[in-house]
Formats: sequence, C-alpha cells, structure tokens
Amino acid sequence: MASQDLSAALPAPAHPLANPGYGKRCAPDQCPRGEADFAHLRTREAAIAAYIDRLPEGTAIGYKALAANVADYGQQACGKALNFLSDAGHLRRVKEHLALEDSSFRWVTRTYFSRTARDDDWWKAFVGGLRGVDLTEAERRAKAAAESNPGPAPEPAAEPEPQPRPQPEPRPAPAAPAPSDAYRVLARLGRTEPRMTLSAAECAALEGLAATWLARGATPDHLTRSLTAGLPHPLHSPGAIARTRLENKMPPEPVSAPSYITRAVTVCMTCDVPETTTLLIRGVCVDCREEMTAYDVAEEAGVVIDAIPDTFRAVPAQVDVARRASEARAAAGLKARAIPQPLHGALGRAQHPAT
Repeated sequence: MASQDLSAALPAPAHPLANPGYGKRCAPDQCPRGEADFAHLRTREAAIAAYIDRLPEGTAIGYKALAANVADYGQQACGKALNFLSDAGHLRRVKEHLALEDSSFRWVTRTYFSRTARDDDWWKAFVGGLRGVDLTEAERRAKAAAESNPGPAPEPAAEPEPQPRPQPEPRPAPAAPAPSDAYRVLARLGRTEPRMTLSAAECAALEGLAATWLARGATPDHLTRSLTAGLPHPLHSPGAIARTRLENKMPPEPVSAPSYITRAVTVCMTCDVPETTTLLIRGVCVDCREEMTAYDVAEEAGVVIDAIPDTFRAVPAQVDVARRASEARAAAGLKARAIPQPLHGALGRAQHPAT
C-alpha cells in the first residue's frame, strides 16, 4: 500500500517538455482527482504516478526526465516504476504514424497516462480508435477550451494613497514605426520600373493589399514582378495600375490538409518493441516482464538496484551487485545472464598477459 507521504510527487517547476508532438498525453474519461487514486500502488509507483498526474500534456516523462526531477529515485528505479504503472493499467506507450499538413509523414512516440486504472481491453480499444483522429481539429478544440477558461480573474488592487504630483518631465518624441515588408516592396517598385514609382500616400493606401499577398505566400520578388511586368504604354497612373493588379491577381488563400493519425500501435514500455511483432501483456513484453520479476526478487533479497556507479564513488562499493542479481534471478526460476567482467580487470590482463 502507498504511504500517505507523497512529497516526492510534488511537481518540479522546471520539468522539461518533450519535443513538439511527443511526451505525455492524457487518456479520456478519467475519474476526478482524489486522495486514493494510487493507494493500490507501492510507495515508489504511487509517488511517481501522482507526479506524472500533475504534469501538463507534452511533458517529457521518460525515466531520465523523471529521475532528474523526482526526489529519491534514480533512472533505473523510475524506469522500472513506469513498467509497473503500465502493468497496473495507468500507462501505455504508443507509436503513432502521422500525416502532416505539408504532406509529409513521421512516427511519434507518446505515453498515454490515465489516473483511472484501465484493463487491457480498454487500452486496446482506445489505441485502435486513434487511427483517423484529426489532430488539427483536436488542437483547435484544445486552444478554444483554453481561451474560454482563462483562469481566475486577478483581485482588484488596493487604491493607493494620494501622493504629491511630480513635475512632468519632457518626453522624447516617439520613434517612427519601421515600415512593413509590404510597404517596402511598394516603395521600391520604382527601382525595378521607374514608371511604377509610387508616392508615400499611395504606398500607405495599398499597403494592406500588398500585405495580404505576402501573407498568402507570395514573395517580395513575386509581388514586384506582378506589379511591374507587361505594363501598358503609355502609363498615366501607377497607383491605379498597382491597385487593379493587387485586387485582380490576388493569390488564393493557402489550402493545407489537416494532420491526422494514419496508424497507432502499442509498444513495450521499456524496449519499444511493437505489439505487432511480440506479445505485450498490459503494455510490457514477455522479456521485460521477466526483468520486472527479477527486479522484485532482487529488492526482496536486499540487492541495491539503483546504486550509484563505482565510477562516481570515492571508494568503490564492495558488493558484487551483478552476481547477487544473477543469484536472485536463479532463485526466482528465471534464466541466468552473463555476468559482465570489470573493465579495469580486462585492461590489466591485456597489458600484462600471463607467461
């Protein structure tokens, strides 16, 4: 059972965001937040789950980011905790194939979190329903929801006590605003075609139309050529010619296809192997589930799983963690693994071979 003291679950203000499009996503239809949300978990998993629950969408919730921001737990402990949270129904790691607005495609990896524990059938139905989701529309709805709920209004400030009015100081004249790109294009037409030299008043009057051209994807060179090529002979009113061409040759508004998910597949929380190539049980593959079992057995045997590496110690630790973990795996009936040899020993043998 989880401890009541979940101080480690308090979110750090500097927790990093994932790359755009990646990171944490909240599963739908969760129960309201309550004190007993993670009471069925062990202390470590409960603390990390409560921490993740309070992070915003798009946050990086990999084991490295968690270990850097959650007190008391290192990278290996956070990585194993994510596996156990998946096993308990709170997490699923999903790779999504996206069709983007620019007609390109890419894969992204997202970790979906549910405060409410879900079973395998619920998660499978949810991931299967991601295909075809219009991300552009989803983003538009999220933005509209954020704008409609701007948060509590600020409290009115207390009225200040009357103070003696200071003598006004002379203010410098405000600097003139820099001309816009559209204005610059119009003002420079005379350099390309002297007959299309416009006055300052004509540039100001036509600036809005020229700005619309640029906003719709026209480049300054394109706009200049459209206003100076094929002019009539003689030309009496460059301002009228510019207005007619700006209105009649206006480029269309850019049309872009929405971003949407073409495919979604659940992958193992640890090794990222997809469910299409191996069996996943509650979001974790069979091999990684063996590691979870060995992790539990090792902890019960007193092996320090998340110990500080010897290279960061003033005096190397005397406990052979790898050998004890191997013994713990054997006691649990799991297959044995090769015990890595110390690097300094191998180097020593290479430099001083036996004669």
